[in-house]
Amino acid sequence: MKVSLRWLEDYIDLPTRDPEDIRVALASLGHEVEGVERLEADWTGVVVARVLTVDPHPDADKVRVCTVTTGGDPIRVICGAWNFEADAVVAFAQPGAVLPGGFEIGVRTIRGVESNGMICSERELLLGDDHAGILVLEPDAPVGAAFSDYVELPDVVFDLSITPNRPDAMSMVGIARDLGAYYGVAMRPPVPQPVTTPGAPSTRITIEDAGGCFRFTARELDGVAIGPSPLWMRRRLRVAGMRPISNAVDVTNYVMLELGHPLHAFDADRVAGDALVVRRAHDGETLVTLDGVERSLVTEDLVICDADGPTSLAGTMGGADSEVGNDSRRILLEAASWHPPTIMWMSRRHNLRSEASARFERGVDRELPLLASARAAELLLETGGGTLLDHAIDVVAVPFERPRIELSRYEVTRTLGPGLPPEHVAGLLRSIGLDVEGDDPLIVTIPGFRPDLERPIDLIEEVARLHGYGEFPDSVPTGFGGGWTPEQRRARTLRAAFVGAGLDQAVHLSFIGKADLDAFGYPGEHPARSVVVVKNPLREEESMLRTTLLPSLLASARYNLSHGADSVGLFEVGKVFFARPDATDPRIPDQPDRVGFVLVGGFGDRSLADPPRPVDFHTGSAVWRTVARRLGLHFELEPAGHPGFHPGRTADVVVTGSDQTRHVVGVIGEIHPRTAAAYELPGRVVAGELDLDRLLAPVPLTQLSTPSTFPPVEFDLAFLVEPSVPADALLDATTEAAAGLVERAFVFDEYVGLEAGRRSLAIRYVLRAADRTLTNEEVAPVRGRMVQAAEAMGAELRGKA
Repeated sequence: MKVSLRWLEDYIDLPTRDPEDIRVALASLGHEVEGVERLEADWTGVVVARVLTVDPHPDADKVRVCTVTTGGDPIRVICGAWNFEADAVVAFAQPGAVLPGGFEIGVRTIRGVESNGMICSERELLLGDDHAGILVLEPDAPVGAAFSDYVELPDVVFDLSITPNRPDAMSMVGIARDLGAYYGVAMRPPVPQPVTTPGAPSTRITIEDAGGCFRFTARELDGVAIGPSPLWMRRRLRVAGMRPISNAVDVTNYVMLELGHPLHAFDADRVAGDALVVRRAHDGETLVTLDGVERSLVTEDLVICDADGPTSLAGTMGGADSEVGNDSRRILLEAASWHPPTIMWMSRRHNLRSEASARFERGVDRELPLLASARAAELLLETGGGTLLDHAIDVVAVPFERPRIELSRYEVTRTLGPGLPPEHVAGLLRSIGLDVEGDDPLIVTIPGFRPDLERPIDLIEEVARLHGYGEFPDSVPTGFGGGWTPEQRRARTLRAAFVGAGLDQAVHLSFIGKADLDAFGYPGEHPARSVVVVKNPLREEESMLRTTLLPSLLASARYNLSHGADSVGLFEVGKVFFARPDATDPRIPDQPDRVGFVLVGGFGDRSLADPPRPVDFHTGSAVWRTVARRLGLHFELEPAGHPGFHPGRTADVVVTGSDQTRHVVGVIGEIHPRTAAAYELPGRVVAGELDLDRLLAPVPLTQLSTPSTFPPVEFDLAFLVEPSVPADALLDATTEAAAGLVERAFVFDEYVGLEAGRRSLAIRYVLRAADRTLTNEEVAPVRGRMVQAAEAMGAELRGKA
């Protein structure tokens, strides 16, 4: 944002014109000054003059003899331009004047006629590129005044870096408001009072997408003459870094720089159907924007349409079909309020960052459209004539209510320290346009131009900014500190559990390649193949956002082994990405959090006599049990098959949530030998990947019960089972058959090598009642039901006659 000091003085009487003082003030207010440019006139002796007469040269056809006055006697001067007549006001270089480039003006005789000085063009004064004619000034330009004063030279331009949370500061009025508060002087905002005629615009306005467009206003002008803007407006736009185009375009840009609200001018006669509709684009629609680029639209794009289709990319750039041209006469001025994230998303998707989108994506004042359009209409009437219809269209889809914030004296004192009485705090807040009532707490009403003020701490920051950060003594803040959320505590517990189990945390970039997916053998329809492709990857081998954490962990394991490590245990907590819309914001890809781990080599306790045990599935499940126990999770491991994992040594992790529902949260198992070979990893490799959100979710509360004081009954049962029958399933079935009497059950022996490939599982059961001593007569039928439950699963009781 470039701020001209001369322009700024339209709105505020600064107590100083020293650029360094103003730079310090702006920096203190939070507006970083990236540069200060001093503009000086490149000429001397040029004044404002009025043309009195224009006559033919007696001996030349291409020049004319003029007389001009600077407030005194007529001065004769010869001019070769034909774009002016008598009574025009011009820039006149008097004899002795020096123009840019050191060109000195004197008295010359041209074909027998003496010429005293020169009438200047824009290019001769380095004010523009127009050299087709002389520079004709506004009729009310002060004759006799120094031309440098008329074009506001000398001047100082401050190049400011505006933070994203301050849309109001991207305007001259916004900067003037802040400086007024800093210096304690009043600010004069423009108060437009355009002359109107009875009537209403013929264009109908409809907002179909209230989530994208909160408000749409429009004013209609008729009989406007499209042409160059006056010099003062062109000069200010150039100083601000914008190229003048025509009065219709320049006025909208000028008001945007002045008030901070972008506008757009439609040629009303080119609006098909006399109707504008704000909606989302349809797939396959296109729009040629003002820069001449044809843009393909998608359903997330927000557009303004007429009867023929999209005519403007909302809040970003207008369309060529309704562009105001030299033959336009009926102008429709639009000022609307747009949804900031939508404008930001469109601007980046189309790689089209405009001055308008830079403001709308920050959040433009939703109370400003009527004022901004009135100001633009006023200036357009001044620069192009015509008439303005007195009725303005104002369609409000989402009404704006000014938020109110309570600010207690305690919070101000706790944060900033003592010494700021409520009346001083209230005065500082009022100085930037906030409405303040009450004493303690202060009730502060936030106007639309400050959408960044949402909480009491935001107001306290404003107080500190306006009071001056350097005015506060050093102190230690008091009061209660913040704390971790339950999820943050559980996340720290999870990391600590992995570290306690002997693993090291790894952090990787979020990129993988097609070779990683191929190494795991994912089929084409597998979710892991639903990748987000990076447009400009640093390496073609890592051109996709990862859909799994395991490739990076396996690659790091390989790196560690190749550098001398004999065993590796790594875990990572991070996001994965899928080419499907996120549930909360469909404009971004789904990106759930995961935790993954990899074990290679020997793992566990080490000693000279007893080396660590090589990893296998049981090692991975033991690590998981350690983590799950720390998190208080109730889970089961169920046999499963997954691409890239060993088909017989892999299990799904099923967790029971606080609502007693069961969720598959991930997989643990041994990596398939082919996949391990792709990563050059020897021996067995164990890995796991789990959904972090499920692990960090609340767990069922522990239910306590009074322990039984009666003696237990213990007995053992041995069953012959098929290899495919899990021991957990057999335990669950027999325990359930005991109708709540089983206090504990566990497998204490497994014997394989029996006939037909079956195995023997020996289980010890401990039964106990809470209110009585169990008798043999009670236990016998319970034991029988347990055996029947096992037989229903295909198991056979060993030793049964």
